[in-house]
Amino acid sequence: MTDIGAMIRESFGRGDDIRDAGLTTPEDVVRFDNLVYGSDPAWQALDVYRPRSAAGETLPVIVSVHGGGWVYGDKERYQFYCMSLAQRGFAVVNFTYRLAPEFQYPAPLEDTNLVFGWILRHADQYGLDTNRLFAVGDSAGGNILGLYAAFCTNPAYAARFSFQPYPSVKLRAVGLFCGDYEIDPAQNPDALSTQIMQVYLPERGSPRELEEMSVFHWITPDYPPVFLTTAVDDFLKDHAQSLAACLIRHDIPFQFHFYGSKDTRLGHVFHLDLRSPEGQRCNDETCAFFRNYL
Repeated sequence: MTDIGAMIRESFGRGDDIRDAGLTTPEDVVRFDNLVYGSDPAWQALDVYRPRSAAGETLPVIVSVHGGGWVYGDKERYQFYCMSLAQRGFAVVNFTYRLAPEFQYPAPLEDTNLVFGWILRHADQYGLDTNRLFAVGDSAGGNILGLYAAFCTNPAYAARFSFQPYPSVKLRAVGLFCGDYEIDPAQNPDALSTQIMQVYLPERGSPRELEEMSVFHWITPDYPPVFLTTAVDDFLKDHAQSLAACLIRHDIPFQFHFYGSKDTRLGHVFHLDLRSPEGQRCNDETCAFFRNYL
């Protein structure tokens, strides 16, 4: 374990423990846990959450790509957030993906693709509507999902990888929250994400790798509609503004929500805090946006 990875895992883990202390599985949610979607059950496992009231129904699907700076996180850290989305009428797939430094780019992108393949194969078993697929991702997960949406819609980007998208996977819309959409060491040599790239990218941040990591670079007019958020004290809020401009240039439908105020100082990935009224409002508005594309 590298120093940066160990520091992030300890620091982020402590904060997540505080955020989720006392939370339990809601009675109105049915969960299916620890389903293996790849060849490595320790890393490639997922949960499926469904509203209990929808037994027997085929539901639209939200896939959650967790954050954690490419070195931290798993489905357990996102279970309560994802179950709250399930309470809003969706089947939610919450998965763990391979992290740096144990694994390097493009492992999380490949794992995201494997999850969608798993959904296609197990749709009947878990009541998943493969014609109504959505996804959410925050922080580093916003980068991964932003790139995955490009992977599915831009053949030039997909051609760079040894694995390929499933032709039948059509994302109706995505939610990108407080994301890190472009890594630019020249502008931010001391940024945490720049340091992480030293262990995440095999070439430690070559021009080719940084180009591939830029969501902006791969968006085309075929990109799915986006629910885009940031907050007043999100340290990545400039990325959201830049992504909004990119979406406008390519005529991509989107909503841009800026949460918080001078009196309500919401920070990075505030929507994961289920005790926060603003977080709950963000999650309500995310699902309302998705319903526009059912």
